[in-house]
Amino acid sequence: MPVPVLLATDALFFTLFALLLAFAALARRRDHLRAPWQAVARSRIAVAAAVVLASYALVGLLDSVHFHPRLEPAGPHGGATHSTEVLSLFDVLVGGLRTQKEKTYSAPLATHLYAKEAIEGPAGADRGYPRLRYGGAHLADPEHDRADDLVLRIAQGIALAALIWSAMLAVAAGRRGRRAGSPALRSAVELLQGRSPYPTRVLFLSLAVVLVLCCVTARLAAGYHVLGTDKVGQDVLYQALKSIRTGLVIGTLTTLVMLPAAVLLGVMAGYFRGWIDDLIQYLYTTLNSIPGVLLIAAAILMMQVYIANHEEAFASVAERADLRLLFLCAILGVTSWTSLCRLLRGEVLKLRELDYVQAAQAFGVRHFTVLRRHVLPNVVHIVLITVVLDFSGLVLAEAVLSYVNIGVDPTTESWGNMINGARLELAREPAVWWSLSAALGFMFVLVLAANLFADVVRDALDPRLRTTR
Repeated sequence: MPVPVLLATDALFFTLFALLLAFAALARRRDHLRAPWQAVARSRIAVAAAVVLASYALVGLLDSVHFHPRLEPAGPHGGATHSTEVLSLFDVLVGGLRTQKEKTYSAPLATHLYAKEAIEGPAGADRGYPRLRYGGAHLADPEHDRADDLVLRIAQGIALAALIWSAMLAVAAGRRGRRAGSPALRSAVELLQGRSPYPTRVLFLSLAVVLVLCCVTARLAAGYHVLGTDKVGQDVLYQALKSIRTGLVIGTLTTLVMLPAAVLLGVMAGYFRGWIDDLIQYLYTTLNSIPGVLLIAAAILMMQVYIANHEEAFASVAERADLRLLFLCAILGVTSWTSLCRLLRGEVLKLRELDYVQAAQAFGVRHFTVLRRHVLPNVVHIVLITVVLDFSGLVLAEAVLSYVNIGVDPTTESWGNMINGARLELAREPAVWWSLSAALGFMFVLVLAANLFADVVRDALDPRLRTTR
């Protein structure tokens, strides 16, 4: 059996996921919390964006289950041993994407290397494009068989996606039919026609697009490098998929660092005023006066010095890279809580002057009770809106910081590291463009989906927008 490994970011990532599930369970029982999210669920844009975000989140969750793989015994009487390498459940599922490495660059869906090399033949050495070790290795004659094989694999992927999509539709129609007392076929037609309070047609259309892309890519990846390989022969699709977890960790775990300080200090500054307000304002004004990039660079350099001087404290390279990733989340949280704190301070300054808060204070209600019952529930929408809107900004921040070598560890797969490594590749002749395109494509889809979903959440949670409708 493999030995489980719980990295620090894994624990925090699953903690945040559990908090989201707990909040969802709480919102289902409270009408004032359930109503805004029902409005989000009725939005076509939000449903389509949620399907994309859910697919990214699934990859991130699978990539957060780590373990030491079990090694084969050295002999018939050898004991079970485990590798020092740390793998994830996602690494096991993708299989050959991780292990099938070529010699160097190869273009997407290619069968030969991207650059000419000396090839030994019957007539002597000659320059040409050598065959790849894994990409298209199953083809006897790549020049004539490659197109037909690609069409066949694409058709197989579409058929597999259709099968999975039909099964999901059958399950949803069966549940709807049991509740409504109607045949499953009729319920399926109603779902596809959108005859529901929710945009089910958009939901299943989005699921169809995602499933087709995933299944077709999986079938092609079984015989080719779909997005090519990099300088050391690593599959670019594998790098882009592994980078999803890094982007999600940066975008979500930073929230755990930012929220407590922002909510506590912002509410205290607006409610108590006086010297407490002056002290908190001085704190975040001073922090804002320091350039964020310089502060992050200084903190990361300090972390690098600590890691270099305490290498014995880390059992594997993965733990060292995970510590740097966690520290980057912490420093991004420290530098990004001030804007939310300022927003909460202004909102609480207004709330404390309202009649019901003044009445509670006049009756001698404790400050903690007033904050818990009357102030915090009325600023939750600001917190949620800010968190959702800041997610895409944090994902882009990781890419920028890694591009200037002050982001995640170089051994950590991230879109920023891919973009950083692609700088010199574009200057080659011929240019290697697929690493940069893959990183930008995956990051663009995630940020676009997050922004579209955030816009709908903002409109649904903002009480001023709800009252004007």
